[in-house]
Amino acid sequence: MKTFQDNADRQWTVTINVDAVRRVRSLIGVNLPDVLDDGCKLLAQLHDDPVLLVDVLYCVCKPEADAKEITDEDFGRAMAGDAIGHATAALLAELSDFFPNARQRAAMQELIRKTNTVADGLLEKAESAIRQLDPSSVVESVLNQRAASTTHSSGSSDKTAVPSSVVETLTASSANSPESSASIPDG
Repeated sequence: MKTFQDNADRQWTVTINVDAVRRVRSLIGVNLPDVLDDGCKLLAQLHDDPVLLVDVLYCVCKPEADAKEITDEDFGRAMAGDAIGHATAALLAELSDFFPNARQRAAMQELIRKTNTVADGLLEKAESAIRQLDPSSVVESVLNQRAASTTHSSGSSDKTAVPSSVVETLTASSANSPESSASIPDG
């Protein structure tokens, strides 16, 4: 059993067993043992969708939530930031311990390690791009593009709208990143 604390200072116990797997499957249609199937798509979904993740956590913790008279809405309101991070670690650790086969458990543990490594690498790349961002250069580029577009366009445009070129400039450094945080290179 693993535990985490929500943002309302409530302690929750995460236990993945057949009852919990059945409850998650019944309530929201997620089959937790599929986490290693189909290119680990479920793990990527849980990583990329905190709402789905919190729904799964609520289902896993539902007997405890019922005893505390905590609704799924109340549970969700207390889940943000570090609470989600700690709850995710507890859920994945319990899920890796659930598998009956030692090789499956080892594969799940390795998958968690590699997923965390990939996520850390992507975050480091994003942080580096943000540090290197020169706001005055972006402003100058946007103004130059606006000036060029107004000389070629007779239609009126919203001068306060943030042009797509700004978004492209800010996100250009991540264009070569893997599409999913769960993308793990072979080897």
